[in-house]
Amino acid sequence: MPELPEVEEVRREILPAMEGARFERVELRRRNLRRPFPRDFAARLTGRTVRALRRRGKYLVAELSSDESLLMHLGMSGWFRVEREGSAAPEPADAHDHVVFHMSSGAAVVFNDPRRFGAMDLVAPGKLARHRALGAMGPEPLDPAFDGAALARACAGKRTSLKAALLDQRVVAGLGNIYAAEALHLAGLSPRRRASTIATPSGQPKESAHRLARAIKEVLRRAISRSSKPASRGSRFRVYDREGDRCTTGRCKGTVRRFVQAGRSTFYCPDCQQ
Repeated sequence: MPELPEVEEVRREILPAMEGARFERVELRRRNLRRPFPRDFAARLTGRTVRALRRRGKYLVAELSSDESLLMHLGMSGWFRVEREGSAAPEPADAHDHVVFHMSSGAAVVFNDPRRFGAMDLVAPGKLARHRALGAMGPEPLDPAFDGAALARACAGKRTSLKAALLDQRVVAGLGNIYAAEALHLAGLSPRRRASTIATPSGQPKESAHRLARAIKEVLRRAISRSSKPASRGSRFRVYDREGDRCTTGRCKGTVRRFVQAGRSTFYCPDCQQ
């Protein structure tokens, strides 16, 4: 499933085609994705202008001139591509191209989703913050307000593992399995550690909370900055999908191991992550 850096990459890719442009025509090639499209979906978009295109966690949010918001989630396999209308050599039609936004910018923004776990919704004015997908969502990890103190407050008293806490979207928005493992490695914290151990009993941050918050920001920023640069899987990640490799931390001589937590693969170095 695409994580925050990949969703941000998609946002930046479609931004020039959508922000400030009007929906000239909306083409729905099926009745539903993960869920049915909202009532009169195409009609409610047609003629509306995208005032802003932003990201909230793993969701894309287009703020419309109607004051409604178009909420989009990529699901497990969804992706957008941008085509120029009237191109001499348009891309061939794909059976998994389910939605096409024909924009006044002269671009067609195509949503392709082979597994159809993506979703689109139209949210009424003033109700976005209370939407079922966003209402309980925690702080954005790249927001200045997200720091060790905020992370400690969210983890205080939690008996779950630190890795599981990081995957809880109520603790921090948009962080997924890959970058949670990467941040824990960078911070030198075991994914098996109890979440509450980064906070005092009163919820104040320990040094480990500050270290982890900084690591989360760093791995996400690095991932976003290299999203447009070709790189091998081995060079992209510190521990993720590197079982059996030597640890990449300084003088550590440990070996990356894998185990399963809540049905998900966790990669870590038992020597330097405590």
